[in-house]
Amino acid sequence: MKRRDVIFGCIALLLAGMSITGCKGKEHKKTQIVLTTDFDDGEVFRIEGISGMQSEILVYLVNSENQYNRIFGSEIWKVPIKDTTVEAEYKETILARLAQIKVMNLLAEEKGIELDKEEEALCKQAAETYFSSLSLREQALLGVTEESVCEMYREFKLANKLYHDITDTINPEISDDEARTITVKSILIKTYRTNSIGQKLVYNQQEKQEAYNRAFMVKKQLEEGISFDVLAADYNEDTQSEYSFGRGVMPENYEQVAFSLETNQISDIIETEYGYHILQCVSTFDQGQTDANKIVIVEKRKQEAFNNEYEQFVKNLTSNLNADLWESITYEQQEGIETTSFFDIYNELLGDVSG
Repeated sequence: MKRRDVIFGCIALLLAGMSITGCKGKEHKKTQIVLTTDFDDGEVFRIEGISGMQSEILVYLVNSENQYNRIFGSEIWKVPIKDTTVEAEYKETILARLAQIKVMNLLAEEKGIELDKEEEALCKQAAETYFSSLSLREQALLGVTEESVCEMYREFKLANKLYHDITDTINPEISDDEARTITVKSILIKTYRTNSIGQKLVYNQQEKQEAYNRAFMVKKQLEEGISFDVLAADYNEDTQSEYSFGRGVMPENYEQVAFSLETNQISDIIETEYGYHILQCVSTFDQGQTDANKIVIVEKRKQEAFNNEYEQFVKNLTSNLNADLWESITYEQQEGIETTSFFDIYNELLGDVSG
């Protein structure tokens, strides 16, 4: 299947803070993907009667690309990613993001969740603020009205409200041991190289043996009393030589060894997909970082709980994609098209779902 079809099969991803690529290759078997010509003008997709319009895609696309252009320059969009480009990948991400919002609104409707009068008023204020910031040319390119912008903000807010309705009562007790954060110094001898476009090329057996021999030499020098910092400066092939982390972050064998070390203890050689590592424990416990990690773990539990309920809802939905219209949607930065504030206005007035 094409990636967009897989995206429509896994729109159960959480809107706030979830990675779109997390659904790659995952397909809900009961979700029916139908390509059809029965669409209204400007309708890109339809999920159980709720539509995603070309104007909405363009608001996402133009605002986001203009923001990234200011930071990275317009050439960022031509950078290759496997068999596609950053631009094509990001466009697919926008499709998935908008589909998520639509389905979250359907679930909110089923659960009887609505915006209150104050929230409705804030949506109108946000729409008025954003729409008035657009030039006539920008309004024409995006194909929006103040009313359609208001509806986008309403759907954003309702999706956010749904998430909090399901998760705000989830507040598990996280122990210090579960959230324990440690700090280690690290020397990495790589077993791969990257080519000019960033692809990872694994060493052959001879190159891998040579890498191990270098790691073994470093380990021997450590045993002879040479400073870890001195050897890290000479031999470490990583971008940094010190890491602080909790459980479930690093490769399994790396983490297992790291959490077993005492302060100042040096590990044996550890092999991961990145190469050969040697660690020295700096700290076995940091209360401040551990407390911060508890917050991260709680949010992860909330996301998991949300997804469990969301996936049960989404797996029986039918999605229709207007493939011809979708393929035709493009955006290249044009003079006088500078809008970037759609998501900023939402965050300022309405909440915490970012663009």
